[in-house]
Amino acid sequence: QVQLVESGGGLVQAGDTLRLSCVASGRTFAPYAMGWFRQAPGKEREFVATIIWSDGKALYGDSVKGRFTISRDNAKSTVYLQMNSLKPEDTAVYYCAATTTPGVLRSPRSYNYWGQGTQVTVSS
Repeated sequence: QVQLVESGGGLVQAGDTLRLSCVASGRTFAPYAMGWFRQAPGKEREFVATIIWSDGKALYGDSVKGRFTISRDNAKSTVYLQMNSLKPEDTAVYYCAATTTPGVLRSPRSYNYWGQGTQVTVSS
């Protein structure tokens, strides 16, 4: 079983930058796509970004487009989320996810594997 481990969350102020990392632990992992979702208290899990592993094409949620950038390191089985110009509305637990098959990549139901989450808190 593939294990995904997120890191890089923390407490920052509005306008700051964070970079999240997600490592597929234990072995080399080459999924179809890896992505990020987030969930704030009382809200549904929200699509943030995903990247197709083979060619690096990326999709973004409307609320983060232009501010966040997703990337991957194939050799390290690692996906990153560069978050610039953070806003209080970005406060959430951020989850890394991976899927081994094509699907509706904006939907959390399309992903086979999930990390434990990392907290991002943006103060005003």
